Amino acid sequence: MDQESLDLLEDALRKTMLSVSGAELDAALAELGWADMLSDMPDVAIPLVFRLLGETGSHASVLNDVMLETIGGLPGGTPPMPYAGGSWVVWERQPNDCPTLGGLPLRPVPDGELMRMGEARRAVGWWLVGSARAMLALARQHALDRVQFGKPIAAFQAVRHRLTETLVAIEGAEATLILPGTDNPDLTAMLAKAAAGKAALTAAKHCQQVLGGIGFTAEHDLHRHVKRALVLDGLLGSSRELTRKAGAGLRARGSAPRLAHL
Repeated sequence: MDQESLDLLEDALRKTMLSVSGAELDAALAELGWADMLSDMPDVAIPLVFRLLGETGSHASVLNDVMLETIGGLPGGTPPMPYAGGSWVVWERQPNDCPTLGGLPLRPVPDGELMRMGEARRAVGWWLVGSARAMLALARQHALDRVQFGKPIAAFQAVRHRLTETLVAIEGAEATLILPGTDNPDLTAMLAKAAAGKAALTAAKHCQQVLGGIGFTAEHDLHRHVKRALVLDGLLGSSRELTRKAGAGLRARGSAPRLAHL
């Protein structure tokens, strides 16, 4: 797919995600050819779709599709997914009246079975990066608009430092997500998802500080992205859990594999 076609696809996906969410977005993505994109060009489709989910604040059950594509499961299923603290959840495809986690249709289930989750972790990582960029954009705009002592607060060094640290964390997470295939793709995906979760949590903390009191209210959009980031960080292993798991594996191995060729 050339760049012009990719730009057109991104515009179409963004407009769709800004207008519908949940089951309606599932149907719209199906019409846009999501299944074919996932099968034919996953390296393009997964980063694009999941990053836009984060940036727009919308949601869809497409993570199920990534999981099923990885394990060769039947389309339309809802495979159990590990969640932070040793629990398991399923991402329901149809609306229901059960309580949700951060506005996402995740329902607890008794247990599940561990399976290959490399691509799914990368997908959630891109979603977290998109959410982090959305939070950064909101905080940046507020810093430009909010005036104190006769100047925008974006001129204050403390505000600049928080926004800069957020951007560095996001860019670092993206760098791990786009690493090419290595000899240990599961470890690479684990660390990439951990970096993305950490970046999103950093964005939530710093952007909340920049926004101040308005960031706590339902009048501002920040709280939606913060809740979403907290839930997505826990899905398929939190940044803290994955970091500890990766560290324990490296200690047991006695060496660290090369994950990137610089």
